[in-house]
Amino acid sequence: MIFQADTPSTTRDVFYLRAGRSGSPHVPKTPLPKKPLQFPIIQSAHDRLREAIVACERCPRLRDYCTRIGETRRAAYRDQTYWARPVPGFGDSGARVLILGLAPGAHGANRTGRPFTGDGSGDFMYPVLHDLGFASQPRAVSRDDGLRLRHAWIASVVRCAPPGDKPTPQEIRNCAVHLAAEIDALPRVRVVVCLGKIAWDAFLAHLLAAGAIARRSDYRFAHAAEYPLPSGLHLLGSYHPSLRNTNTGRLDRAMFARVFVRARELAGLC
Repeated sequence: MIFQADTPSTTRDVFYLRAGRSGSPHVPKTPLPKKPLQFPIIQSAHDRLREAIVACERCPRLRDYCTRIGETRRAAYRDQTYWARPVPGFGDSGARVLILGLAPGAHGANRTGRPFTGDGSGDFMYPVLHDLGFASQPRAVSRDDGLRLRHAWIASVVRCAPPGDKPTPQEIRNCAVHLAAEIDALPRVRVVVCLGKIAWDAFLAHLLAAGAIARRSDYRFAHAAEYPLPSGLHLLGSYHPSLRNTNTGRLDRAMFARVFVRARELAGLC
């Protein structure tokens, strides 16, 4: 067997002369290119889940609405390219607290591609999360603004913006598969904070389908409602930080902060 080293031709000539031979072995003038090493791309469970959510087409009404909003755009965002796809959750994959909202805002998350980013609800929520150590900064304006979550994951029970902020019951059921998958991918969660009654009811439906509770009627929604669940999780309720609630005083900063102070305590983060 003959092994050929990748040695410059001048060096090979010197080797053959010293060995009492003339000339050098025939080699191609241009070395054959080496095939680059190929490594398999390994995706995390969160990467696969994100791709599945973004590609979802389960709800034609919602997909049509989000696409049309992204094409027409609001005047203030005329020069921006809307995300206009289902919006995956984001945050710390080792989260101890899961925060569940209703759905992306038409000109908020549907524009920016990240929950509660670029709208009034996020402007209210993120300063509180920042003050309590859940968020790295108090403002959320785009999905590449550097915001990071600590010990928290934020998602919605419906991943597409619905007309009038009102998804149909069937659309909520269609999206339940994404909620279940996201919960399965967050094994360290100890506390679930539901923002609004629709998120509360959807999470209870998930628990019922999973056999984790016997009856939804045992868990009544209210602001600051708190229930221990048979699985060991703790369920907390809050009014949704929508402008309808915050501008009317139904929900203020102190009320909202108290829910997340309690979430930190129950999650063992204090």
